Amino acid sequence: MVIGGPLAVVVASLFTVGIAVKNVDPVLDTSKGQVSSTNELPAVKARNHAAEGSTQPAER
Repeated sequence: MVIGGPLAVVVASLFTVGIAVKNVDPVLDTSKGQVSSTNELPAVKARNHAAEGSTQPAER
């Protein structure tokens, strides 16, 4: 148990590194000119755009 526990952690971490190296996600370019649709906008810009049209406060 003294060797088995840490050995299991090392094996699991090597397995995780293998998955991470094998399935690398592409880096998204979010510069202003490169965004092709509103789905790719950062959340703050989308939130501000959604709140832009409201001129009256919401009813409670």
